[in-house]
Amino acid sequence: MTDRDTPETTDSAAARAFSAHDHEACAGEVLARAEAVSAARGARLTPVRRRALEILLEAHRAMGAYEVLDRLSAEGFGKQPPVAYRALDFLVEQGLAHRIARLNAFTACVHPGEAHSAAFLICRACHAVAEAEADPVRVALEAAAGAVGFQVERATVEALGLCPSCREAAAA
Repeated sequence: MTDRDTPETTDSAAARAFSAHDHEACAGEVLARAEAVSAARGARLTPVRRRALEILLEAHRAMGAYEVLDRLSAEGFGKQPPVAYRALDFLVEQGLAHRIARLNAFTACVHPGEAHSAAFLICRACHAVAEAEADPVRVALEAAAGAVGFQVERATVEALGLCPSCREAAAA
């Protein structure tokens, strides 16, 4: 987490995923940070990798590899599954995307290049995904694990529920 990335701004990023906002500016900002992170690490954001990230950024939801592949192949990037899987694996390895195990899908990281603990809030109705700060959850998990001598190396928090729009529609 950086100085400018307080829990308040992180929570704002999560709330933005479930509300109307300037999505083009949102996606553009994340893409610019992802490009800077890649350049700083000497990692090559090839045209197919960049386009895969743009596809993930086009909506605040998780996308399966074949859905990404369909979009890539329609744009001339190739039709074979390794095209999408290699691009998505690169994005995950570089911290530019996350894999959502519950959905067997991928979502763009809204905090590329920043050390953070993420919790994924997944709407079961519309499949929108918000990335929220999970430091308090991480701290509690590490304390519980430490109490029994276990050392947590990696953890992913995925919460399933209803986003504000779908919750409102269900109540109507």
